[in-house]
Amino acid sequence: MLKRLEGVQTISSVRDILNVSNKKAVYYVSRLRKKGYVKTRRLSNNQRVYNISFENRLRGFSYYEIINKNSPVKIATPKTYRIYGKEPSLEETLIYAIKTGSLRTILASLALFKKIESWSQLYSLAKKNHIERQIGALYDLARKIMRTRRMTKRFRSNALPKKNSSFNHVIPNLSSKDFKDIENRWKIYLPFNNEDLRAYK
Repeated sequence: MLKRLEGVQTISSVRDILNVSNKKAVYYVSRLRKKGYVKTRRLSNNQRVYNISFENRLRGFSYYEIINKNSPVKIATPKTYRIYGKEPSLEETLIYAIKTGSLRTILASLALFKKIESWSQLYSLAKKNHIERQIGALYDLARKIMRTRRMTKRFRSNALPKKNSSFNHVIPNLSSKDFKDIENRWKIYLPFNNEDLRAYK
């Protein structure tokens, strides 16, 4: 039954696929839900839609779901990318968001700076991905619009650019008109202006 119904379904489509009554269709969806195979959401017209998949039972986590859970700026999930076994930390999620190169995803992820718990883990991950300065610049940007967890002195001193460091980008070919102070401090071009940050107000 799971194999036949895998995908996005409604009670009507379940009824048609299994060739059963509405009552039986509801019963079968209920059975699959109890087994952990079903995720339910409502459309704008109040119709219920069922995402039926074996992966639902694995209880994987999506980086996008974690960002949406912690940020007032919501993002669509362009693709299903789940991590199984354990929920990724906010530090891992922040690194992932920056690596996407997506303007909206990075903007939404600024809210994660409010809840960062391990700056040492964040620095280790940032160094591994060669984005220490990007993290520093985005942190200073986040502080302009919200209260954040305080960055450790060790992170800041290790991440700040050297005199001979060249400028880099968060997103290639994008730079800010409003945050030149942060850009010069970190030698990182920011992709946001004041107008973009209104999403947080």
